[in-house]
Amino acid sequence: MGRMKFLSEKRILMSTALVLILCGSLWEYIPSGCLHALLPAAGVLIFVLVFLWDGRQKKEQSDFANDICGTVDALMNGESPENYQPYEDSQVSKVQGKLLQYYDRMQQGREQSEQDKQTIQELVSDISHQVKTPIANIRMFTNILQQHRLSDEKRAEFLDTMTGQINKLDFLMQSLIKMSRLETGTFTLHMEEGSLYNTIAQAVNGIWATADQKQIRIDVACDSHAVVRHDAKWTAEALGNILDNAVKYTPKGGSISIRVRPWQFYTRIDITDTGIGIAAGHYNDVFQRFYRAEEVAGEEGVGLGLYLARGIITRQKGYVSVKSKVGEGTTFSVFLLQ
Repeated sequence: MGRMKFLSEKRILMSTALVLILCGSLWEYIPSGCLHALLPAAGVLIFVLVFLWDGRQKKEQSDFANDICGTVDALMNGESPENYQPYEDSQVSKVQGKLLQYYDRMQQGREQSEQDKQTIQELVSDISHQVKTPIANIRMFTNILQQHRLSDEKRAEFLDTMTGQINKLDFLMQSLIKMSRLETGTFTLHMEEGSLYNTIAQAVNGIWATADQKQIRIDVACDSHAVVRHDAKWTAEALGNILDNAVKYTPKGGSISIRVRPWQFYTRIDITDTGIGIAAGHYNDVFQRFYRAEEVAGEEGVGLGLYLARGIITRQKGYVSVKSKVGEGTTFSVFLLQ
């Protein structure tokens, strides 16, 4: 638009100059004092001004191109442009600002790509570590069963151990599949009005046996008529992951309570345990994919449970928060949109 405007103004001035020169040449036959001499001179002056203006415009365009090329060269070398004036209101500064914004976006994308690459490498390493032990145990017990004559009692014991190792592998594979479906958006939510009591009961059933082995008491306070719009299957999965985490990190003889309270726009589900607790600085970390705190590195798991739980609840327009005291226990609060 600026270039077209300049050309239009240039044409007008050139036309005006030609008219003045032509008028001066015609009016020399008309008695009018020195007017016939002034008109051609004015026309010539306009021509000179136009050419000077044109030269100035070309210089400005050349300077503009040089400044932008310098900026691009600096960014390509990972340097800051020396001639950038962020507070200057000029075309060069505006274009340089946009180039710097684009460069920052590209840098963020590159850093994110490196982080994703590192995460994948850590994932492969973690999977290898998680899979290696149960596979080695299964291979060892299989060889023992094939090559040795064992009593029925010992054979049953080995078979039970192999079953446990197979279950570990199945849990790992299922967790990875769920993570993949969650991240790629290939799982489908069936949102409908349903009994929250039944959903919580389904989640509790999944961890009841483990809790009973550790003599952990589970208390549930939920109105049996509570109805919330949610996906019952996936919500039970999310709550079950939080409960599984609570059972895993609560010492023998502890307790877990589940409290449901209606809020103005949400239904709140508090899951409180008397476990080891979480340091305030790690509240956000526990929801990260594959995160394992150093103090629980010896426990079974791959660090996907809470990550999946938050992802499932978030996709139902809800959210999950955590509050904890180290050595006293943790409360995970799930908010489901009413």
